[in-house]
Amino acid sequence: MSALVVASLVWTVLATGFSGVALARLLRARRPSPSEGTRPPVLLLRPVDAPTPRELENLAAPIDYAGPLEQVVVSPYRPRLAPGVRWLPSDPLTPNRKVGHLLYALEVLQTRGRVVLAVDADVAVTGALVEGLAAPVASGAAALSTAAPTPVEPEDVASRAMTGLLRYTHHSFRALDVMSAGAKAVCGKALGLSPAAMEALKELADHIGEDLELSKRLHARGLDVALSAAPARVPVGSVGSWSTPLARFTRWMQVLASHRPALYPTVPLLFTPTLPLVLLAAVLGSPVLVGGVAILVVVRILLALRLAALSTATDGSVAGTRVQGPPSSPTGSTEPRTTTVDTGLPYALTDWLLGEALLLAAFLCSLWQQGTVTWRGRTYALRPGGRMERVVPELSGGPG
Repeated sequence: MSALVVASLVWTVLATGFSGVALARLLRARRPSPSEGTRPPVLLLRPVDAPTPRELENLAAPIDYAGPLEQVVVSPYRPRLAPGVRWLPSDPLTPNRKVGHLLYALEVLQTRGRVVLAVDADVAVTGALVEGLAAPVASGAAALSTAAPTPVEPEDVASRAMTGLLRYTHHSFRALDVMSAGAKAVCGKALGLSPAAMEALKELADHIGEDLELSKRLHARGLDVALSAAPARVPVGSVGSWSTPLARFTRWMQVLASHRPALYPTVPLLFTPTLPLVLLAAVLGSPVLVGGVAILVVVRILLALRLAALSTATDGSVAGTRVQGPPSSPTGSTEPRTTTVDTGLPYALTDWLLGEALLLAAFLCSLWQQGTVTWRGRTYALRPGGRMERVVPELSGGPG
């Protein structure tokens, strides 16, 4: 048996064991029963710069939350909003404009006696999501709450790859949550902020991946992060070009290398090993290696199916239907449109592999782009913890 076969077998065993542990922990996970009692008052902040038609639709959708709720859109220009949704003008100069929007809103709005949530405009907010984010913060059980980003309604192969990555692989935030050691995995698309988290956020206006740094700083203080039972549903539709998700996750790999350098090498070793190992098994022709890789594929499929089961019907929506475009919505529709909810189950068997391929490609691209990141049309040097320093054009070879 050659050294390459032995090394490949060791890699296969490690990857299979990693997936097996995650699967076992996810099989023990149970959906919490709906909580009873008074819902806390909530201030829902929606930071956005230039909302797309889909995002305008999300901002206009009614939110079935049983408690007091004020929704405030924080943006430079006033978008067309549904009745009852407030607009707060904001045009921050900070490198991280989202954090700049939030800091300005927290400075001028009344937060006392209310749980503050920050949810991106591409998230279709439900009452279950609001409750899932607000409850642990209001009870004091967590200093920060987050929700698993769950892409829905993919319409092409590129969007299916992105959906597969975030729903059916180890990069799903449900899988990341059960496998986290130390600071919890956090997605900045949907956050519940305690006073301690709001105070820590003030130091992150020049950071990319502020959610990771926020989790790290709170963990260092002994404060907990809670994962909402309800997901943050993100309608994706048609992405079109593969370059869009590839650029997004390449940037994410650069951010990961800056925030968690020890975790960065585990991406190809544990998170995306299937395609390289299948290729090695085919080239080397070792029956033992082929059998080991086959077991890995089976375990990964079972993991994808378990994640698909956990991500369906957890947001409190009516199974089988979803309403888009409420009457007089900013998108111009005057009647509700009913479409089928994306349960994810038909795609889980195949799209986990598309997701792994996307993340592996993003990792490889990030190897050639270490040290800098291009974000919102500007290039920054990345420092430890995701801190960004603007690259002066003259020093980067650009026009002076």
